[in-house]
Amino acid sequence: MLRWIILAGTHGGALAVGFALGIYLLPILTAPEGPGEEVLAQSAASAVFEAEFTRELAGSDFLHWGEGTVSITPTQVVHTGALAPGPDYQLYLASEFVEDEAGFERIKASAKRIGSVKTFDGFLVDVPEGVNVADYSTVIVWCESFGEFITAAKYQ
Repeated sequence: MLRWIILAGTHGGALAVGFALGIYLLPILTAPEGPGEEVLAQSAASAVFEAEFTRELAGSDFLHWGEGTVSITPTQVVHTGALAPGPDYQLYLASEFVEDEAGFERIKASAKRIGSVKTFDGFLVDVPEGVNVADYSTVIVWCESFGEFITAAKYQ
């Protein structure tokens, strides 16, 4: 009987570890190739605002982080840098800077979702028609699937 309990425990543990690794690795394996540095630089050239993603935010940790430059144009948000890989990343604009999950959940209803982030080594996200980036001050990357704060940067 003890043998069956040990086998069930070890197999269950292996299954749990495999599942967790699958959730972490699947977005990396299925992510499209990011835009090239030349494309990012060209898109960022018309930026009206710039900011920096940093790993030093209260809500960032070894699995949830972003770093690099964020350039905001009237029609696009351009990121040159890196994000921790993960599923279902969404890009938001907000009127208030936040640096953790609790802060974002507090302002999420007033934040404007502008699009999905599909690449982790730089991204371009088009700003929807009718959204004025000057009406906001902060860009936030949020994981919808797990309700995890990834990173944020204040641009004005």
